[in-house]
Amino acid sequence: MRVTQVPESEGLRLLAVHAHPDDESSKGAAMMAAYAAAGAEVMVVTATGGEAGDLLNPAAGENQHCHRDLPGVRRLEMQEAAEALGIQHVWLGFADSGLPDGDPMPPLPFGSFATLSLEHASAPLVRLVRRFRPHVVLSYDEMGGYPHPDHIMSHKIAVEAYHAAGDAERYPDCGEAWQPQKLYYDRAFNPGRFRAIHEAFLAAGQQSPYEDRIAWFEEADWRTKHEVTTQVPIGDYLEHRDAALRAHRTQVETDGFFFATPNDFLREVWPYDDYVLIDAKVETEFPEYDVFAGLR
Repeated sequence: MRVTQVPESEGLRLLAVHAHPDDESSKGAAMMAAYAAAGAEVMVVTATGGEAGDLLNPAAGENQHCHRDLPGVRRLEMQEAAEALGIQHVWLGFADSGLPDGDPMPPLPFGSFATLSLEHASAPLVRLVRRFRPHVVLSYDEMGGYPHPDHIMSHKIAVEAYHAAGDAERYPDCGEAWQPQKLYYDRAFNPGRFRAIHEAFLAAGQQSPYEDRIAWFEEADWRTKHEVTTQVPIGDYLEHRDAALRAHRTQVETDGFFFATPNDFLREVWPYDDYVLIDAKVETEFPEYDVFAGLR
């Protein structure tokens, strides 16, 4: 069975927890655009401002603002991406930890997001959950999708907020209790997806851009074993995803990996965003094609 669109979603709310501006556009952007168009309230919360990031798209360097104030530019890019997807956006306001490199690994900057205690880092998210009252919370898996310290910390606070927001005795200063009903982990890096698209390229007699990416996954020692439970149909919203990615012009090259596969090709081979249902307070059946299944 191929499901081609999400159901009408008026009155339902979804919260996606991300680490840096641009993460929301490379992980689940089309899904969020699809639900927003279907009437759901969709909010992205970004834990940090991406202050430790670099200028990854050399073409954007022509804009002198990028050299004077890259974090400021990234905030404007995030606003543009949210508008492209039709979603709400909130900053948590923590400092980007950066991605450490070296042997031995240097310590993370003092006071940065990934160095904080779980309660300190989670409190603003618990407050937001209790204010926005999402039915569904989305985040990364235990390894952050990939092992960036801010991604791993985003996972931790999302799980903490999901479980704690409904308990009035926890975080008592963060508003009236609200219990989300479903928790999902994002599987944007689903190896099965990359393999299927890779094989479709080869079957069409074309060179695949995914060969190196598949090898990277197969060699990674941080891969999690979660199996996809939920595939949200997003074929009609791939262009919204592209617009959101292009909004992050300091981070995303317009002829780079994210645009290596034509959207019409994706619509034929893998027109889904993939998720893993981790916890549910309602009954549902697998496979799912709707993150609000059981809540309608």
